[in-house]
Amino acid sequence: MALSREQLAQRVAQELKDGYYVNLGIGIPTLVANYIPDGMDVMLQSENGLLGMGEFPTEETIDADLINAGKQTVTAVDGASFFSSAESFAMIRGGHVDLTVLGAFEVDEQGSIASWMIPGKLIKGMGGAMDLVAGADNIIVTMMHADKRGNSKLLPKCELPLTGFGCIKRVLTDLAFMEIKDGAFHLLERAPGVTVEEIVAKTAGKLIVPDNVPEMSF
Repeated sequence: MALSREQLAQRVAQELKDGYYVNLGIGIPTLVANYIPDGMDVMLQSENGLLGMGEFPTEETIDADLINAGKQTVTAVDGASFFSSAESFAMIRGGHVDLTVLGAFEVDEQGSIASWMIPGKLIKGMGGAMDLVAGADNIIVTMMHADKRGNSKLLPKCELPLTGFGCIKRVLTDLAFMEIKDGAFHLLERAPGVTVEEIVAKTAGKLIVPDNVPEMSF
C-alpha cells in the first residue's frame, strides 16, 4: 500500500540525527516537524528567517504572525531565533544546513531535480530551492512515484526545467526509498505491501534492485 503524506514525513524523520540543523521545503517536508523523535535536539530552519521551528500550531497556540516559507502558521521552540532572509540564505549558501528535505516534480538517475515550474502553469516563484540544492550536501526528496496518469516521475533525464543538476542523493516516494549513485536509482526499502515488481514498473530511470528488499518500518 502506498505511503500517505504523514507516513512519508515519519520515514524522513527517521533520518534526523541529534544536533542537526534541518531545512524543510514546502509541502510534505513541512510535516516532518510533527514527527521529530522524543528527546532528539533538532533545529528546523525556515528560509524566511526562523531557526527553531516547532510543530504546527493548535487553535490554542496559533500566532498568525509566525509563518514558515510556505506562508503556513508554525510554532517556535525554546531557543529559537529570528533574523532576516539575507542571513537565512547566508546560512544555506554557507553549507551550515545538515539536512535538506524537498519536494519535486521530477528526479533523474543522475541526481538532478526539477521542482520549481511546469511550463504553461502559474508560477509563484522559484523560492529558495536553487540555493538549497547548491548549498547542501545532504538532500532527501519526498515525492509521489508517479503522476495521476501513472507516468513515472523518476526518469532517465528530467524533462522539466532543472532546479539543480546532480545534487540529489536520496529519494523517498510513496512506494520506495532509494539512493541515487553511479547513474542509477538503488532500491533500499519498499513501502509496506508494495511489491518490487510495482516499483520496477513505475520507475522509468535505471533501477538497481538488490535481493530481499526490506519493507519500511514505522
